Amino acid sequence: MNSRRDARNRAALFDGIEEGGIRAYSSSSSIEIDEHENDRAMLGLQDRVSFLKRLTGDIHEEVQNHNRVLDRMGNDMDSSRGILSGTVDRFKTVFEKKSSRRMATLVASFIVLFLIIYYLTR
Repeated sequence: MNSRRDARNRAALFDGIEEGGIRAYSSSSSIEIDEHENDRAMLGLQDRVSFLKRLTGDIHEEVQNHNRVLDRMGNDMDSSRGILSGTVDRFKTVFEKKSSRRMATLVASFIVLFLIIYYLTR
């Protein structure tokens, strides 16, 4: 019984001085310091998050602009493909006739002759 009473008296006497108590009293100022550090860290994270948000917004705009350019380029390629296929069809009709074939070889030979003379005189 005495040992229980001694333990209770000892606990009452040294209440707050034992390991947990000492840390609790001295850590109240460190808790405030930790809270200030956490607040600063949160502000830093908020700045980073807002920066990343702006950056992703800019990337999104850039991707949309590139997609528009690619769409226009695709449309231009489709229209030029149509024009070229029409031109090829016309050449086919020209070369199907024998007289047209002779005329085309005559024109081509004049163009080649002109290019040869041009490069020789240069």
